[in-house]
Amino acid sequence: QARIEVKIAETSLAVADGATEIDIVMPVGKFLSGDYEGVCDDIAELKAACGETVPMKVILETGALKTATNIKKAALLAMYAGADYIKTSTGKLQPAATPEAAYVMCQAIKEYYDETGIQIGFKPAGGINSVMDAIIYYTIVKEVLGEKWLTNKWFRLGTSRLANMLLSEIKGEQIKFF
Repeated sequence: QARIEVKIAETSLAVADGATEIDIVMPVGKFLSGDYEGVCDDIAELKAACGETVPMKVILETGALKTATNIKKAALLAMYAGADYIKTSTGKLQPAATPEAAYVMCQAIKEYYDETGIQIGFKPAGGINSVMDAIIYYTIVKEVLGEKWLTNKWFRLGTSRLANMLLSEIKGEQIKFF
């Protein structure tokens, strides 16, 4: 909820200090009040602070958006304003990532790609608690966006526990490698 000037300064300092990616949260309050121009202006200004070489993820906080229409509109605004990736959630609000939100966001990414030729990455995050959850998100990306998105550059899962869960499934015993 910091002022945009503070966010720009923080982003510029992070980039100057060597950040290789920047995550921002879409101004949800502006979006919900219908200030779509303000949403786009904030995102564009922060993308400008990132420069051309530092990718920026825009977190939509889909749980606060409530409807598929809002999620799609927010995704499209974020992409047109300069997002290199769109992300479902910070994980701090519930619901965080949901398959429904992921599906809508992937549809928006596909429409944006078909219209512009610009590939945007996708990251579901928050509430991914099992290997089956990961498989569901993988399947959504594969079916909606296709094989081109199934790389670590374009599709990421926001779950700190997934590596240990996958290793535990493979080995058939509790693994705490990470």
